[in-house]
Amino acid sequence: MRIKLTNGRIYDPSQNWCGEVRNLTIEDGRITDDQGDDFPPDLEYDVSGKIVMPGAIDIHSHIAGGNVNTSRVLLPEQHRSFMASKLGPRTAPRWSTVETGYRYARMGYTTVVEPAVLPANALDAHLQMSDIPIIDTAGLAILGSDDYLLRLIRGGASQGQVNDYVAWSLQATRCFGIKVISAGGANAFKSNARQFGLDDEVPNYEITSRRILEILQRAVVDLRVPHPIHVHCNNLGVPGNVETAVATMEAAQGLPMHLAHIQFYGYGSDGARGFSSATARLLDGFRRHPNITMDVGQVLFGQTVTVSGDVIAQFDRRGDANPNKWLTWEAECEGGGGIVPYRYRESSFVNSLQWAIGLEIFLLADDPSRVFFTTDHPNGAPFTRYPELFRLLMDYPYRLECLHRIHPDVAQLTLLKDLKKEFTLHDIAVMTRSAAAKLLGLDDRGHFQKGALADVAVYTELEDKSAMFGSADLVFKNGELVVKDGEIIKHTYGKTQTVHPHFDHQIQSHIRSYYSQYYSLSMDHFVISEPQLGEVPRFNCQMRT
Repeated sequence: MRIKLTNGRIYDPSQNWCGEVRNLTIEDGRITDDQGDDFPPDLEYDVSGKIVMPGAIDIHSHIAGGNVNTSRVLLPEQHRSFMASKLGPRTAPRWSTVETGYRYARMGYTTVVEPAVLPANALDAHLQMSDIPIIDTAGLAILGSDDYLLRLIRGGASQGQVNDYVAWSLQATRCFGIKVISAGGANAFKSNARQFGLDDEVPNYEITSRRILEILQRAVVDLRVPHPIHVHCNNLGVPGNVETAVATMEAAQGLPMHLAHIQFYGYGSDGARGFSSATARLLDGFRRHPNITMDVGQVLFGQTVTVSGDVIAQFDRRGDANPNKWLTWEAECEGGGGIVPYRYRESSFVNSLQWAIGLEIFLLADDPSRVFFTTDHPNGAPFTRYPELFRLLMDYPYRLECLHRIHPDVAQLTLLKDLKKEFTLHDIAVMTRSAAAKLLGLDDRGHFQKGALADVAVYTELEDKSAMFGSADLVFKNGELVVKDGEIIKHTYGKTQTVHPHFDHQIQSHIRSYYSQYYSLSMDHFVISEPQLGEVPRFNCQMRT
């Protein structure tokens, strides 16, 4: 099948296409050369004047796994279906797996990464991801607080032995990369630690959080996993934690590292309230460490629910639950998590400052290819609010209008009124397409070079960028038209991206013995296989070594 999109204004930063009028040709699900009138297309779409971009990529969004599913149980009012009698055959309750795929696709997103897959819960995460239509997915396996790893390090295991365990974990969980959440923190929580810094020791293991992080980062580099180690720093949400973020950058020792939802670490402790913006300090550290990338985790006002494997932070915030119900839990030998519903309020000084800090990070960062567009869904805001965030970044008068509505003390403290920068369509394409694909090591998407996946989003350019990005005119996934005029017209399924780094298989006998001694189930129950997810193959391996 040959499809041609004609006369679109194409944005592809990888080829320095910044709105030039071009044709785009798709053949058998891939981008191909336009061979002119001698090879007429089977289908042709005239997209004259419209904006054409590769499908968007979300590098950090909690869309599957234990915390996500438990949130649905804890908060049925957040996803209960409305007017059930009117639901059609392809509709679903709000925040269901089906609706997740639909809502992303309507905005032009075609790839989404679930950044927190606890290995013991990997099957649940994959079952949920396999039920999400249209978009491709990937998961990041959480390591850093699991007892087996900490025993290895405490016992003086070599870096090679740790590398084997990390590689085995990636293959067993069918994940795409490694996530570290406050390294060692979940295990420290089990010993009643309620604060845990980068240089604190994990009780009973005599190793610091910093040391765990350094060893895991080295493993990811040695194994040549494309995506850098994905780090949730210590001291999330704590005033003065900007120093933890900068110290974590320094701990990377020049190696690639990605810092997640960095807005939650842009906090100083100055002022009468002991809470202030430390954006300048954060970005100074960021500029001095070109090996670091980060996503923002922007806060937007309204109701959401916070979900995290940072059990210390979630337990500490249980008193802020709105509505007043919360949950924290611990997994055997591995870690834990917490769920705390929360409402961000414009009248709140703290919430208003969080909102301002995130925007300051976006607007003051020099290089959009190192700063990524996220709300840490659903922690800062649901991903369905992305169009509003696009408008805040692209529309200075609108940003100023919103600034006047927040807590008046914050409006006076923030730099936003003086930051007149407006993101361009090219900047948006960099953050959400080309740079995102490069960060993940997904060479087959995020651009329109020959051979790329035909993931394409077409928009009508509007002055209101929220309306523009909220509803794509056309979306193609693997060359199939799945969205037309903002409506889903085809229910398809994507693939889950994985990596398979090499490891010494002798380690499996040690892991099997460990599971037999300390777990209630054998090791085999935690190794994901294709048949567990149904008859249709779901996995696409991006790297084998």
